Amino acid sequence: MPPPGPPTDPPRLLLAVDAPSLLHRNHHARADSALHDHGGRPAWALHGMLRQILEVVDQFAPDAVVFGLDDRVASVRTETYPAYKAGRREKDPALVDQLERAGALLDALGLQTVTPAGLEADDVSASAAAWAERSGWNCVIVTSDRDSFAHISARTQVLRLIAGGIAGSPLLNPARLHTLYGIPAEHYLEYAALRGDVSDNLPGVPGIGEKSAPVLLSQMGSMQAVWADIDHCDGATLVAALDSYCDETGVRRIGAGLLKKLTAAGARERYEFNHSIMSGRTDLDLGLTPDVPGSPGLLPLHPDRVSRVVGHLGVPSTTQLALRVLTEPPASARD
Repeated sequence: MPPPGPPTDPPRLLLAVDAPSLLHRNHHARADSALHDHGGRPAWALHGMLRQILEVVDQFAPDAVVFGLDDRVASVRTETYPAYKAGRREKDPALVDQLERAGALLDALGLQTVTPAGLEADDVSASAAAWAERSGWNCVIVTSDRDSFAHISARTQVLRLIAGGIAGSPLLNPARLHTLYGIPAEHYLEYAALRGDVSDNLPGVPGIGEKSAPVLLSQMGSMQAVWADIDHCDGATLVAALDSYCDETGVRRIGAGLLKKLTAAGARERYEFNHSIMSGRTDLDLGLTPDVPGSPGLLPLHPDRVSRVVGHLGVPSTTQLALRVLTEPPASARD
């Protein structure tokens, strides 16, 4: 038996942060604190987001951190669909101020921010997952939304920050996503396109929701297979597969009913439109240069910058935490 080879280093880790989603959540959760920075400007959302990310960095010890930001001037999706995200309440001016300052604060720290023209933070998350796959890294996406579930893979997990902080937030990998939704991670986008997204003002395919969509995908494998069966077999395979599933599980047959809904006027168009709007861009340049020490986004950061920038927020305990987790070498460099 040949001797064992030398131990291999674990993949490096990229932390991809959906900054707007965290800023929105922290604005509403922390407004009562009325925290202002040393310049007298509102800072509770900025501080809350940064504090959460420091805790995540402390837990996961990433090698690089990239923050996705929304283009707040132009939107390709709104140009395509003017009703996109319509109906949301007008943003509090204090939140708008902090959204607009977030990039400058993070850049000043030495972290990497990406504001893609006409696009959103979720496009940055999608590109981060793709970058990690190409580069042999692992990736953890930090967000409070479900949109990034479509990017979960063997290399990418999603930490969804919800009430309860870091300790109470689920870290989703393909197996846990399947447990939650009954579908493989690679088909989550198809599931979402069928279901729709109320928060983005995207109606789903009428009559197909969170209960029936997973059954459809689990029995047919993909929506490509669904549409092919409808086109070439009038949905006969679909009906047979769904009814067989219902017979095995002892529930009312749904095959003919679902076929009728899928072939109703506008159903396929609605699905395909949702799929195109929900799809994240995977080709954005993140500006990461991991082979260049000290380049933006790579940890550790310079202590003087961390002390000055985080100290401006006026919370000494957060400054101390930042100095500890951002200026020490990540675990992969210490081991």
